[in-house]
Amino acid sequence: MFSELVANTYRAGPKVGMRITPEITIEDWELTEQFVRSSGPGGQNVNKVATAVELRFEAERSPNLPEPVKRRLKRIAGRRWTKDGALVVQVSEARSQARNREIARERLADMILRASVKPKPRIKTKVSASQKRKRLAEKRRRSEVKSLRRLGDDPE
Repeated sequence: MFSELVANTYRAGPKVGMRITPEITIEDWELTEQFVRSSGPGGQNVNKVATAVELRFEAERSPNLPEPVKRRLKRIAGRRWTKDGALVVQVSEARSQARNREIARERLADMILRASVKPKPRIKTKVSASQKRKRLAEKRRRSEVKSLRRLGDDPE
């Protein structure tokens, strides 16, 4: 599913942006990528090449995201949401810069896709009369059992 999404991102010709859903497309100007040196194992490669990517999406200012999607995205993003309303995705899993860039874009698309799904409204259910009777009958029975224990404990 997301491989199609990434394929839509890197089309030949004029840059279109990332198409998340038919209604939501993220334009290139809304995304900022910064490449930094990755930490961890990797030998000399890790010390010389900036392979880790930090993808920044200005979600709060995005004209392509509806307001409810922005609210849900903020909840999904958690700590990755900055005070100025940007979503920051950091990836340093792969050794190549291009692969880390793809992973970051996939993660961003996944979060936006999850945020675009409207949650089902909760339907309040009522406890049936028979269930109430059963609960109260069980309560009376337990009360009776416990009161009989108290009566049996009399030392005199």
